Amino acid sequence: MVHYVDGSKPLGELTLRTLAMPSDANAAGDIFGGWVMAQMDLACGIRAAERARGRVVTAAVKEMSFAKPMKIGDTLCIYSHIDRVGRTSMVLKVEAWAQRYLSDIMEKVTHADFVMVALDETGRPKPVPPEA
Repeated sequence: MVHYVDGSKPLGELTLRTLAMPSDANAAGDIFGGWVMAQMDLACGIRAAERARGRVVTAAVKEMSFAKPMKIGDTLCIYSHIDRVGRTSMVLKVEAWAQRYLSDIMEKVTHADFVMVALDETGRPKPVPPEA
């Protein structure tokens, strides 16, 4: 059973889980923020492509700050939720949580809004299709 620190729980669906390895860290054993952000971007790409039923790109990331560090051995859990859908874009709320190494403790590391744009086969924005 997982124990969520501060009593809060993740928003959205678990979209990606991965292990933080030594190659993802600095000399002090802290995981690079850019690595965490890249994993969040991957998760957004998965969720947005499913919704768009095709190719998507990241157009913007809004306000990201890191509340807690990730350490080597922690499992990074990325949760995503499609918050708004426009004509060619969508906004996803994304949270990154760390399941601490060999424990049941989960802590929120960071969160952000990602703006994703649906593209056609020529790389131009295309309308996001209605939900199936």
